[in-house]
Amino acid sequence: MIKLASNNNEFCDLALLDRVIADPDISQAALAEDLQVAIGTVNGRLQGLVEKGCVQVERTRRRKLRYKVTPVGHTLHQTLTHAYIEQSFQLYRQVRQQVKDVMKALNKANIHTVRLVGEGDLAEICRLTCLEQNVTITENLDAPVLAINGLEIRVESLKN
Repeated sequence: MIKLASNNNEFCDLALLDRVIADPDISQAALAEDLQVAIGTVNGRLQGLVEKGCVQVERTRRRKLRYKVTPVGHTLHQTLTHAYIEQSFQLYRQVRQQVKDVMKALNKANIHTVRLVGEGDLAEICRLTCLEQNVTITENLDAPVLAINGLEIRVESLKN
């Protein structure tokens, strides 16, 4: 099974810093919509960034705020970006190894054709690993299924 060592607050902070760097005049409502989180979450994470000295807030009009990422904030942004990239590559390597392990079992069973069921980035990693391992991907409903369900990758013999 795939293991994730993520801290959602850190990734939320990274996303907030990204957007504030891109648009210092962005509203908390727009941030919440962009990040698909509650406005209270945005407010709390921004307050935390202010307390850490990463973001400064200035009032430009009566109800309008401008956010400025400080040098400390830019350093945090770089650190979080690096952590995000490392996490992404770790996940890629784990998924790839999981698919290779499944491919070994298929090879031992003399199966060289599968039907891929699943979508998104994990399915694409599976597709590329199948190509690399000389496993053909087919639409044939009689072929064993390489199923992607969340972070689980398994072979099913059932027709779907």
